[in-house]
Amino acid sequence: MSFKKLIEPLKETLQRKGFTAPLPFQKKIFSKIKGGMSMFAIAPEGSGKTTTIVISTIQKLKGKAFEDAPRVLIFVKDKQAALDLESEFHSYTQGTDLRVYCAYDEKNIDDQRDEIYDGTDIVIATPKRLNKIFYLNGINLNKLKMCIIEDAGFVFRNSNLAEVTRTPESIGKCQYLVFAEEFDSRFERWLDSFMFNAPIIKA
Repeated sequence: MSFKKLIEPLKETLQRKGFTAPLPFQKKIFSKIKGGMSMFAIAPEGSGKTTTIVISTIQKLKGKAFEDAPRVLIFVKDKQAALDLESEFHSYTQGTDLRVYCAYDEKNIDDQRDEIYDGTDIVIATPKRLNKIFYLNGINLNKLKMCIIEDAGFVFRNSNLAEVTRTPESIGKCQYLVFAEEFDSRFERWLDSFMFNAPIIKA
């Protein structure tokens, strides 16, 4: 998928940022993501993984807010990663009305539950906090179109693996994208569950 096929607000933002064409790894996966394929996207730092997440998400949602329940869930390792990704989204959402929300452990959980309930399109969350909010009936996952894990190596620390694996049990049909610098053999346990034998695409 070339940048020419993106929605107008994204094309204008990319032009303003000076991006004229996708990076090599992005060329490999943009069209596959657009087509709804679940995958492991494995590439080194600097390959454009984070930008791919942002562009693909905005494109999937057509830049439009819709109802109250989130349509994209992105797992990150900690508060700083959540805030960094939120900032990246905000730099690309000019001209859209998409709502992005961060959920992490350091913030009051009741406030987070209420703020998510008020309506959001994209939730960026640490796994433990997301599951706590879910079990408080504070987030509706039934409308998810995409579930993404950014820099997925973190899931093998601090019981995050169990938290991430538990979430798909509460989701219906959804596209799953796992981004990482290296493919860890422990990812393979997902191939027979929510990743459904998804391909491993490497830079």
